[in-house]
Amino acid sequence: MDSPHGAAVRAEGFGLEGPRGWAFRTVDVEAGPGSLVAIEGPSGSGRTCLLLALTGRMKPTEGHAEVGGLRLPRKMAAVRRISALGPVPGVSDLDPALTVAEHLRERALMQRRFDGSLRALLRPPGERAAAARARIEEALASVGLDVDALPKGGRTAVRDLERLEALRLSVALALIGRPRLLAVDDADLKLSEADRAQAWGLLRGIAAEGTTVLMVCSEAPKDAVVVRTDTGASRPAAAGKTGDGAAEGTAPGIEAVPAAKAGGAAEAEPVASAAEAAGDAPDTGTEPDTTPDTGTHPDTGTTEETAGTGSGAPVRDGGTGQTNETEEGAADALAETGRA
Repeated sequence: MDSPHGAAVRAEGFGLEGPRGWAFRTVDVEAGPGSLVAIEGPSGSGRTCLLLALTGRMKPTEGHAEVGGLRLPRKMAAVRRISALGPVPGVSDLDPALTVAEHLRERALMQRRFDGSLRALLRPPGERAAAARARIEEALASVGLDVDALPKGGRTAVRDLERLEALRLSVALALIGRPRLLAVDDADLKLSEADRAQAWGLLRGIAAEGTTVLMVCSEAPKDAVVVRTDTGASRPAAAGKTGDGAAEGTAPGIEAVPAAKAGGAAEAEPVASAAEAAGDAPDTGTEPDTTPDTGTHPDTGTTEETAGTGSGAPVRDGGTGQTNETEEGAADALAETGRA
């Protein structure tokens, strides 16, 4: 796979307020391209909301951030175009009924349709199919997933995958788009010690290839740039290779936000909608991107409905299928937008 130039991530006084209070506040981040960035914090401290805000899927309400030189919240749509979501429960779940091959084929088709140049779309069908197969093979090689070694090969259903295999598949789907920033939620959820070590090795390898990796975890690996949502401070990686330093000083802590219930009241304030969480609205470069989007987005490869339809159906993407296994699943991540 071509080594993409990772996106530097910087934030100062970054915060997001929802209907029930602050999801996170006074967060400072300083991480260079190709860094492995770990978001730590107790349950309910806004880890998933911070992950989504830094990838342009939720609109912050204070402070500012830059991802790959693109300022948030002004360039939310542009940040979405250079970032991709791996597993984010309730936002980018795998469909347990689909097979591994179906997920890969669907993502490649979405990527070709919505992220390809006009010249690429005009190429002969045989060339387009070969290019799609090459992208799939490169992504699978990057995550170390051997499809033929699965119980039923490519016909293995997602529901039959082990947790680590599902993580590898989710990340592979995200890498098909060759993003500059990869976001992974609950990276170590329900993993044994041995599997957790393999997961860290997987994400380190992606960062070493040049893609910046932003992940939520309960216990960060030693060589990651650590950002804590309960203190708002970040510290540099223990090893000098990952990251390029962190903000000094101690920022005020934040108040944990209780788990929001679906169907909560919406605020009039234009916080990012559920459609924005996976959409890709045009970016004019003059005003913050707050208009909900519908349709299919190249980063996530999902087809979603406009927020407020009440469907509640999880979107399909490189996730884990563990919608209810995290403190910040569908209800938490979307309720903070005021449109749950």
